[in-house]
Amino acid sequence: MALSFNVEEYFDFNATTNLTATYTVDANTLVCSKRFLSTTVARLLCFIYVAICHIAIPGNVLVAWVICVNRRSLTPSDVYLFHLTIADLLLALTLPFRAAVAGLQSWIFGDVMCKLVSVVTEANFYTSILFLVCISVDRYLAVVHATRPHKGHRWRFRGRLACASVWVLGVALALPALFNDAFELGSGTPARVTCSERYDMGSAPSWRLATRALRHLLGFLLPLAVMLTCYGVTLARLLRTHGFRRHRAMRVIVAVVAAFLLCWTPYHLALVTDTLMRADLVDFDCAARRAVDMAQLVTQSLALSHCCVNPVLYAIIGEKFRNNLATLRVRQDAASRPRFSRSASQTSEGAGKLI
Repeated sequence: MALSFNVEEYFDFNATTNLTATYTVDANTLVCSKRFLSTTVARLLCFIYVAICHIAIPGNVLVAWVICVNRRSLTPSDVYLFHLTIADLLLALTLPFRAAVAGLQSWIFGDVMCKLVSVVTEANFYTSILFLVCISVDRYLAVVHATRPHKGHRWRFRGRLACASVWVLGVALALPALFNDAFELGSGTPARVTCSERYDMGSAPSWRLATRALRHLLGFLLPLAVMLTCYGVTLARLLRTHGFRRHRAMRVIVAVVAAFLLCWTPYHLALVTDTLMRADLVDFDCAARRAVDMAQLVTQSLALSHCCVNPVLYAIIGEKFRNNLATLRVRQDAASRPRFSRSASQTSEGAGKLI
């Protein structure tokens, strides 16, 4: 059975439409647009990343070289320090990408490199902090339980097992970085490409909250609690001893904790604020949103600078490192001398002994 109806009964074609009505846009319903950094800020960030890279790479290579040359007399702390330098070195190698992004204000390396650099950065972020924890635990055992032997095949096996576990755990915790993609933001001219996390719309809040919680707990709070506990007990034991070595050890321990807090606390505070905003747990406007984005950029550069601070704190200040480095320099100087000069010096030394 065919159905028919009169269109004019439903639509009045003679009615006039008012096209002059004004509409008020609610600013709270709009997504805050991303703004380009000023030229001064972009150049400053680029310079900071390049400077950190130039300091971190030679410093960590020097520490790794000194440790490898003296590998016959390594302690568990030296093994952890070696792996820490490798983690910091890999992290420093990603800084040129950040410098390029800061200068160009766009990701130009494609989607594959976006995922690769993100995973490497996240993995070495976790491994660096976990190796700091291993060093703090080893120093606690060396000072508080000094009567226990910390050498031999058993302790070497435990040290290797701990290092392998840290690397496996760091890579596993970095796997969520595979969600990072290179995509365009908006339709402006010129087009701006960013390399950042991009989840499905339905599961984005849950995934972001889970990954951020892992970062805050396993990447800062728990390591900080272990470090403070170990170094606190170690300091209490050192305060009951006397001598110059006690004051030197206390100075290094205080510097380690202070550097860790100074470099990482501001970044995690900015990241927590960003997480609360994305989860709509706090009220904010676009000005606050942009302020948090800028705070993340600044505090992230401060956190990355920790990879060039570690060689200074754990090696250059350490008396053992300076002694090993001085020994290597003496060996190189002796090896670089001509054979005639070495034989002449040995002859003069023998004559002096005879006299």
